[in-house]
Amino acid sequence: MATHHRSCNLCEAMCGIAVEVEDGRVTAIRGDADDPFSRGHVCPKAIALRELHEDPDRLRRPVRGDGTVLSWGSALDETAERLADIETAHGRDAVAVYFGNPVVHNLGAMFGTLAFAGVLGTRHRFSATSVDHLPHLVANWAMFGHQVLFPVPDIDRTRFMLVLGANPVVSNGSLMTAPGIERRLAALRARGGKLVVVDPRRTETAALADRHVFIRPGTDARWLAALAQTLFAEGLVRLGKLAPFVTGLDRLRAAVEPFTPEAVAPATGIDATVTRELARELAAADRAVCYARVGTSMHRTGGLNVWLVHALNVLTGRLDSVGGAMFTRPAVDLVALMSRLGQRGAYGRYRSSVRGLPEFGGELPVSALAEEIEAGRVRALVCVGGNPVLSTPNGARLERALGKLALFASVDIYRNETSRHAHLVLPPVTALEQSHYDLALHVLGVRNTAKLSPPTLPRAEGALDDWQILVGLARRLARARAARGAGPLGLGGVGWRLAATGLAALERFGPVGLLDLALRAGPHGPRLGVLGAGVTVARLLREPHGVDLGPLEPCLPERLATPGRRIDLAPALHLADVPRLRALLAAPSAPDGLLMIGRRESRSDNSWLHNCAHMVRGKERCTLRMHPRDAGARALRSGDAARIRSRAGEVVAPVEVTEELLPGVVSLPHGWGHARADGLGVASRHPGVSMNDLTDELEVDPLTGVAVLTGVAVEVERAVAEGAVAAST
Repeated sequence: MATHHRSCNLCEAMCGIAVEVEDGRVTAIRGDADDPFSRGHVCPKAIALRELHEDPDRLRRPVRGDGTVLSWGSALDETAERLADIETAHGRDAVAVYFGNPVVHNLGAMFGTLAFAGVLGTRHRFSATSVDHLPHLVANWAMFGHQVLFPVPDIDRTRFMLVLGANPVVSNGSLMTAPGIERRLAALRARGGKLVVVDPRRTETAALADRHVFIRPGTDARWLAALAQTLFAEGLVRLGKLAPFVTGLDRLRAAVEPFTPEAVAPATGIDATVTRELARELAAADRAVCYARVGTSMHRTGGLNVWLVHALNVLTGRLDSVGGAMFTRPAVDLVALMSRLGQRGAYGRYRSSVRGLPEFGGELPVSALAEEIEAGRVRALVCVGGNPVLSTPNGARLERALGKLALFASVDIYRNETSRHAHLVLPPVTALEQSHYDLALHVLGVRNTAKLSPPTLPRAEGALDDWQILVGLARRLARARAARGAGPLGLGGVGWRLAATGLAALERFGPVGLLDLALRAGPHGPRLGVLGAGVTVARLLREPHGVDLGPLEPCLPERLATPGRRIDLAPALHLADVPRLRALLAAPSAPDGLLMIGRRESRSDNSWLHNCAHMVRGKERCTLRMHPRDAGARALRSGDAARIRSRAGEVVAPVEVTEELLPGVVSLPHGWGHARADGLGVASRHPGVSMNDLTDELEVDPLTGVAVLTGVAVEVERAVAEGAVAAST
């Protein structure tokens, strides 16, 4: 028996795990007490690494839609030839790509998707970004000059933490990589600090907080503006060391001036005295931070919400300050690497053809994908590690659109709700068979660390990694284009050179070789004259528990990428959207009907762990939670089946009556709806219903294009007799 140490890469926490292997099989997975970052913490998801690897429903060879098993050579040849035919007939923008959430948790896929997308050269690029954190990227770019220059809460040293629309106790942190979050929050309170949660639901995080404040969904931007207005009105703005390199202070003051605590109270449901109290506490605490996530970003005002959160941290002098919102200095500095490639971020260089939604960073909002297919703009789709039928708005419309594609190829280990419509499914190996380093998540760490995980298990003969599949497709597509007299790679000029260089480098060095080059070029890499120092692949292999690189440190203005290295507190892009927010001040104080929000669960990770028996055991978790007042008005009790309707569709789900919700708000979890996937034995026995059969692809934040997945207007009524088992309609 051998023990292997690696990072669990199923969520953002980067927990260190110890994996025991005997005779080629995993016998146990536990937290690694010697990991300097997670210190033994592990959540229930870790065991899913073994279940994913051993799952009898997992695909191990390429298959056609009719179930025909193919060799890798024939599958890649067929995919590339059909892509080239479609490009020849309809142009390169007729091919689209969608990159799912698991790509970010996969070193090879990160490199492979970059190279493959560069070779395709299509404007129809989509990803999970536009149903999650797109407003953060836009705000980072507009205010700090770079899309991945993320402010991260310095949770281990703060004394006052204001949390909006986030549930880190369940999510293990989100855009805040913080394993063992409960321990960190307990330490915050033990040192005399205070945790305040503002949320329409009394979440698991709110249950641990010193104070929980209910807020009506959809009103976050008005309330955040009221906090900023209070800081200005009461003379509480303290830029501190930021003052010499902040611009736009007066423009921000003018933008938030109408949003007094009294003006926003009828809509938010938060009394003006509470708003003023929290603004004063945020300003007065010696170390404080405001942190917000999906409940504020998957939102009609997602762009304004994130901008105002960043602005609050600037106005109180807490940006780039110990205990505030700080920036990482990871061993692989994506900010520097992307800057060298001219990839700081860009907005609105082109728009979707049907609705005119804006591009950001080379991607279009995924809410436009179905209509682009229906309009004939997209005729082929390559989906990597994603399940957009369940994870994007109005999944039913997208599912119907997939049937119109001339080619749909999916890189996935399952025939899931999306890939079951694919003409070809190309399955990669699973996490335990791959080397891994968290390129993206180290950018979000609450402490600077580095850790490389070699493969834990040998892969089957002939099996391919994600990056090998994508490189194989790219090379074959280039040859097929050349045979048709077309340019082999990417766009013209710089795009062609980057695509060619990236593809060649990945083929030559592989992901771990490229990682070593990036580590050596990074801020913690080897330095001349200092023997044995610096972070390299060799060192990380010698230190399998990981390397601690120290706490977050102030780094502004040097780290800023804006002209003149200045923080733009009032970007023109965001100010142009403020009149829309002002118009909401005259809106009714509370909407008629019910508003639906999502929720996260510790045993769930979007949709892709529900075929693991360990993840779905226990009580039914895909329930519609309702306040007793709302349930009583509809003659519903816990266990009853309720029909939930929206403009986009309807589902039937069991009711769970609870006082954790604000009246007028209902909650349905994200990632379920497995009645569609008859090839997934466990998931099909625990199907639940898809929240995204109710969310509306026509509802987006006009500033960023992010999908609106929270605050969705729904109607609820009794569906069938009491106690009936609900099923999707």
